[in-house]
Amino acid sequence: MSELLERAQALLGRVGDAEEMEVFISRGVETEVQAYQGEVENLSRSTSAEIGIRILVDGPQGARVGSAYAGSLDEEAVAEAIANARDNARFATEDEFVTFARPDGVAAVTLSLCDPGVTTTSMRDKVAMAIELEAMVRSGDPRIRQVDAANYSDYLADAAIVTTTGISATFERSGAYVSVEAIASQGDEDQTGWGLSAGRAPGELSLDNAARDAIRRATRMLGAVKVPSTKGVAVFDPRSGAALWSIMGAALSGDAVVRGRSFFAGRLGEMVASPLVTLIDDPTDARHFAASPFDSEGLASRRNELVVQGRLEKFVYDTVSARRAGTTSTGNAVRAGVAGSPSAGCRALQLAPGEFDQDEIFRRVGEGIFVESLTGVHSGVNPISGDFSVGITGLMIRNGVLAEPVREVTIASTLQRMLLDVVYVGNDVEWLPGTTAGQTLAVDAIALSGS
Repeated sequence: MSELLERAQALLGRVGDAEEMEVFISRGVETEVQAYQGEVENLSRSTSAEIGIRILVDGPQGARVGSAYAGSLDEEAVAEAIANARDNARFATEDEFVTFARPDGVAAVTLSLCDPGVTTTSMRDKVAMAIELEAMVRSGDPRIRQVDAANYSDYLADAAIVTTTGISATFERSGAYVSVEAIASQGDEDQTGWGLSAGRAPGELSLDNAARDAIRRATRMLGAVKVPSTKGVAVFDPRSGAALWSIMGAALSGDAVVRGRSFFAGRLGEMVASPLVTLIDDPTDARHFAASPFDSEGLASRRNELVVQGRLEKFVYDTVSARRAGTTSTGNAVRAGVAGSPSAGCRALQLAPGEFDQDEIFRRVGEGIFVESLTGVHSGVNPISGDFSVGITGLMIRNGVLAEPVREVTIASTLQRMLLDVVYVGNDVEWLPGTTAGQTLAVDAIALSGS
């Protein structure tokens, strides 16, 4: 048993009469390096230790839950958090569906998600990576006028969740990233592009890939032109495709569905997408950066097939949203750190790979637009109605290859229509930081608003 888990379980002894308690302890170490013009502009190494307490008390019309947290594991801070949670429970609204998770018999998988290279790599080497990355971009193409910033970051984190209802979970994870934003110039025109490389530890990172990516994305947007409005195929690159599936994933939350705030509500069992679409939430896949053996309530993670060959098979639930819907948790509790309360959400989305790589998809599409990034997603997408209208950066596809870059372009459709109009799914899966992996995706009948 880990030291952190022992410490969390010891605190359960402070539960009061007629109370249930949840203890969530998290700690971590993070490093951030930012290089600019060959020098270190910012450098930080921080450690954190936090605790979240939730206390549940039954009432005549349902349970009341009070929560509190502290940014320290000192005895005084912990005692105050417990007292505050108990006090907050007195004023909480009673809810017949509120409860704490209980073990459901699903065994946790064993995952290796922590690489000691995060801590054994020297700070000197981490700084050198950021400085070298910046130099590679600056010298990589004569059109690169400036590098906005070159960054190295990593983290090592572990956590424990225990409850008086029998939950006992612990997990740890590491990650390392380099990123860089390049500014390319041609005459009076500037274009930006960013590159990324991610891994569990510094040794898995590729400065070459990150530098080439940033340079390519910035320089190939030079000379962007306005294009006439039209309607046709949009090919999303893996990163913009991941953003698209993240939006779809939010609408698959059982909490959103049960409250009628999802365009998927009432459609279970229907064909909601092209047969090419099989969408899976699988935190047990160690390749995914969001992988974890347990969810944010301490239930074992599991593979959930949400859309199978176009048919909507399942929503994702935490304990409370499952009770509201009259079903059971799918191991999909998420929360924003120890201070947050659990809710239902997709944790590690991925789309089953298709047959073709990106170049082959371009050839098969023939004519269309290639979407490198989306802008205005928060204001231009409505997960309740499904309306979708966002700005993009990208290039036209002509005769099966990339052609001129475009500017001041908006694409529009509905999420419902886009799912049905998927015509190609790439085999170029890119494991990205965050909750969604990406790959090339081609969607027909997209309205492009240009000049």
